[in-house]
Amino acid sequence: MSRLLEFRTIFQSIRQAWEQKEKPAIIMLIGVNGSAYRLPGTKMMMTADGEMNGTISGGCLENDIFVYAEQALKENTPLIKNYDLSENEIWSLGIGCKGSLEILILPVQENDPFWNATERFLQNDEEFSFILEVPTGVKAIIVKNGELFESNGSLPSKVYERALTNMESQRRAEIMVVEGRRFVIDIIRSSQPLIIAGAGKDAIPVADLAAKTGFSVTVLDPRSEFNNKRYFPNALHLIQDPESLNPADVSDACWVIMNHLQNRDEAALGLALKSHPTYVGVLGPILRTKKMLENLGEDLSVFKKIHSPIGLDIGAETMEEVAVSIVSELMMVRSMKSGTSLKGKRKIHD
Repeated sequence: MSRLLEFRTIFQSIRQAWEQKEKPAIIMLIGVNGSAYRLPGTKMMMTADGEMNGTISGGCLENDIFVYAEQALKENTPLIKNYDLSENEIWSLGIGCKGSLEILILPVQENDPFWNATERFLQNDEEFSFILEVPTGVKAIIVKNGELFESNGSLPSKVYERALTNMESQRRAEIMVVEGRRFVIDIIRSSQPLIIAGAGKDAIPVADLAAKTGFSVTVLDPRSEFNNKRYFPNALHLIQDPESLNPADVSDACWVIMNHLQNRDEAALGLALKSHPTYVGVLGPILRTKKMLENLGEDLSVFKKIHSPIGLDIGAETMEEVAVSIVSELMMVRSMKSGTSLKGKRKIHD
């Protein structure tokens, strides 16, 4: 599984490369054995002129990969490069991760209709399954309604069925072998929507950090003098009272409620609970949240579904520290992880 926002940013760099008459390639991590910095499905862009956007290894391998990207772009042919990071004496890089990586280098041609379709889906924020045959470069897209977009070559029915079936459940890109052919299946998932109820000063670092970590942020606050692009440049803006909104219009979102005004927090909490939320966190002490539930006429059993006090226990005090605590908990819920220390884990990603 890959995040649509990250892929869209990379594709914007590809579009810029085309406009500058440069030759770009997508670099994609397609296989990991052992510990690695990123998960399968991670992508970055390189051009023949040395421009890069994104990262595969955190900076350890990118310069070496570029040598092979130059070759792939010169020959206009997909190329696979394998790295065994346990052999860091060979590379003299002192790489911390000790896994083995399989990396696909895929030239991206502007006149290929497939890439125009890919860009369209990315711009429309539409989830899809991104399929590549390695090392041939045969490509396909499958959208949620089952519609198939192919470029050059046929897609086996087993791959099509697997990609469509796993559209909701896949957590990382996977390799599927059919009749001796290897296919990468990567679900491109849209950003998790996050609604921050409250445009106070302490909401600014929360919105900023959440946007940087891949959430699609909306700020809900009726005060246009605070809820605007000046303070929240990476967010959408609902300049309304919570009572005026239809729960169906804000459904399936994460909620962070931090108005510092109890009646407005109550209204936001009531709206959130009716909107099929994926997460609800309320700033402030437990007793305050329970009092709001009582005022809303909610059974206190609902409280167990609410993160109150919001955030992870990391000793946060300043606004920026509290933002880290809140967004860390949001990331934990999104990835279905425990939020505990990585100390002692043999693999970072499992």
